[in-house]
Amino acid sequence: MKNVLYLAAEGPSAGDPGSHLPLTDSVSVLLPAPYDIFWSLVAFLVILFVFWKLVLPKFQEVLSEREDLIKGGIQRAEAAQAEAKQALEKYNSQLAEARAEAQQIREEARERGEQIKAEMRAQAAEESNRIIEAGEKQLAAQREQVVSELRRDMGRNSVDLAERLLGRQLSDDLTRSSTIDQFLADLDDVSTVRK
Repeated sequence: MKNVLYLAAEGPSAGDPGSHLPLTDSVSVLLPAPYDIFWSLVAFLVILFVFWKLVLPKFQEVLSEREDLIKGGIQRAEAAQAEAKQALEKYNSQLAEARAEAQQIREEARERGEQIKAEMRAQAAEESNRIIEAGEKQLAAQREQVVSELRRDMGRNSVDLAERLLGRQLSDDLTRSSTIDQFLADLDDVSTVRK
């Protein structure tokens, strides 16, 4: 390596076959050779053209698909949210209707219960009145029966007593019946005077 540097330091000679070697020319360390720049630029332009014509449209297509997908997803989410909100409102309105209907049913049941209680009271009062009336009729019939039996017994007793007192027997039924009626009428008069 010392030899190469040494040769570069001496400079090229005209008859020297190694005078065209790249290490012997003055080379810039920072700038590449012009042919490297040219071919690098050609390769860059070819890659740029292929990228511009093939890769970039596909990339744009994928981006637009994703954008459409995202926008569609957002729209679907907004639609689903609106639908859920509408369903919630519908549910709340149905719940309010059900509560109102339940309140109405409770009110109707309460009213019907009051009506049934009133009907039962009326029926009980009617039945009670019927029983009392039947009892009064039965009591009046029994009273009439007792009174008629008492009248008959008292009539017989009074006739027997009168026969004993008079000493004769009243054989005539008509006479006996009139005597009994007269005696009972006198008894009724005595009982009304005492009252």
